[in-house]
Formats: sequence, C-alpha cells, structure tokens
Amino acid sequence: MQPALTNQLNNAFTLFLSLLVEAIPFLLLGVLFSGLLLGFIDDRKLIARIPRNPLLGALAGSLIGFLFPVCECGNVPVARRLLMQGVPAPVAIGFLLAAPTINPVVIWATWTAFRDQPEIVVLRVVFSLVTATIIGWVFSAQKDLRPLLQPSVARAIPLPKPELSEKELLKAETPSLLQSGTFMLGMPGGTVPIESLLQDNWKPLQTGQTAKSSKPSSMFHRVSKERLRLLLDTMVQELRELGGVLVIGSAIAAIIQVGTPRELILNLGQGPVSSILAMLLLAALVSICSTVDAFFALSFAATFTSGSLLAFLVFGPMFDLKGIGLMLSIFRGRAIIYLMVLAAQLTFLMTLAVNLYLG
Repeated sequence: MQPALTNQLNNAFTLFLSLLVEAIPFLLLGVLFSGLLLGFIDDRKLIARIPRNPLLGALAGSLIGFLFPVCECGNVPVARRLLMQGVPAPVAIGFLLAAPTINPVVIWATWTAFRDQPEIVVLRVVFSLVTATIIGWVFSAQKDLRPLLQPSVARAIPLPKPELSEKELLKAETPSLLQSGTFMLGMPGGTVPIESLLQDNWKPLQTGQTAKSSKPSSMFHRVSKERLRLLLDTMVQELRELGGVLVIGSAIAAIIQVGTPRELILNLGQGPVSSILAMLLLAALVSICSTVDAFFALSFAATFTSGSLLAFLVFGPMFDLKGIGLMLSIFRGRAIIYLMVLAAQLTFLMTLAVNLYLG
C-alpha cells in the first residue's frame, strides 16, 4: 500500500511540474502583452474603434486572439488588462474564451494533429468562435460588470460613461481609462498613480489633483526609459499575483488527474451523449495547454466519437482547473459558474449535432 501511495505522489508531482513548465512560458507571454497594452496602446483610441453593437463587439473580441497568440494561461492577464482599460465586457469575455483557440499557433498545432480529419480543425475554430461570441453577447445584458468581478479588478474599472464618438472621446478632458490601481510611494508631493507616470511629461500630483494626459497623435504612446521601468515593475507584480494562482490550480489539477480512475472515463466514450460528457469532464481535469491538446485528443480518435473529440478541444481551452484558478483573479465564483455552464451547454449542443449528423 505504501509503495502504491508513493507512486501516486510521484506521478502527481511529475504532472504538477509538467503543467507548470508547459504553462509558465504562455503566462509570461500573456503578462508581456498585458504590459504592452498598459504602456503603449492609447486606450481611448482602442475603445473608440471597438464596435458599439454588443454582438459585433463580442465577435471582435473573439477574433483579437488571432493577434495575441496566447493559450489559456496567457489570455487571463490580457483579458484582465482589457477590462481595467474600460473595454466593454462582451469584448473582454469574447477574447478570454476564444483566444486560447482562435490563434495561429493552436490552429497550426490542430492541423498538424488532425491532418487526415480537416473537419475537426475547421469545426474547432467555428465552435470556439460561436461559443465565445454568444457568451460575450449574453454578458452584455449586465450593464455594470463590477458586481461579478473581484474587488481589486472592480475598483480599477472606470465608471460607465455616456457613449461618445471617437472624436469626442479623444477630446474628453478626463483621466485616461488606463488604470492599474497601483500607486508609487515616496514621490515629491505624495502618492502618484502609476498610470500618470506612464506619460512622458509626468509631474508629481499634489493632493486633490487628477492626472491629465497629453493627447497622443496615434494609438501608440512614445517610449521613455521611465515608462519602460514602470512597465517592468507592473509586469513583475502581475506575474507574481497570477503565478501564485497558477501554482495552486496546477497542483489541484495534478492531484485530481492522478486520483481519478482513467478507465471510468474511458468506459463512457462509446455513446453519442456519454462520450461528449466524458470528454468535457476529461478536458477540465487534465488541464492540457491548448497548444498541445490536439495531440492528446488524437490518442482517443480510435475509440471516441468525432463530436466528443471536438468537445475536448473546444471546452478544455476555455475551462480547466488551472484556468479556473487564474480566472478567479478576475471574476467572482458565481460569474465563473455562469460562464462555465453556458460554455458547456453550447459545446454539448454543437458537438452532439456532429455526432448525430456526421457520425
């Protein structure tokens, strides 16, 4: 009994390390993109160019992932930064759910694994895009998303403002929507918001003053040594915060994966319904990075239905144990349950149609 327990602990530790080694590079990539959004993108121009229609906004957010090739670890810090910049909820949620799949790295990896089944590649992209867009659109009904967010994120989100045209938005004499919620101490004149320091011509603020940013001529800010240093400090802080959550989520995923009898899940994979449910569960438990999950799914291709393989490939990158742990840095628990239930239902219905009509 003792050797068996030791064996399981060794396996769990090995899986834990493999999850971390696999996920940390993409978390670093996500934090890097988050920092770039903070320091080099004019948030007012970015927000002004986003479609005002909630459905089109959710679709645009889902497609942004193609420009930010991050997996389900790297998408969380970017989505959090988008929310903190005042980007509408449908856009941020569409990006959060679609980015792990709708990006060139994952599409290429899926094509490499399922070259003989191109329909799997196409349907994975289509189903992921449809699911993320619909869920983002549904959340547009929540006019103020802050009750569903963690307090630290909710405090950083700017208050809802009347919709303005791009020209009016750029002329507005209000502080930039780009807020990190971080204050630099020990500056002359008191504390200074970090976002005000990201301006090249920043000056320490006196008590009661607000930061007024200069009007940039393009979407991209100019680079300065001070801004680069502050961006580095911000990214280190964000990496520390999200990295701790990632470690906990990876540990839970490793323990459950080792403790769950694999045969129990595999025995459910024969029917059109049970196979989908089994792969949805497996996707959440195994917590494989979206850049390599296609090769894992390929090992089940001989015994599982095409719909169940798609369920694994669509739902897994959106919601697995370590990803849920990271999402808790943005959303409250009930919001994650809403997102997960909607994603599971939509994935189940679409993949069941594949099993029933495509065989």
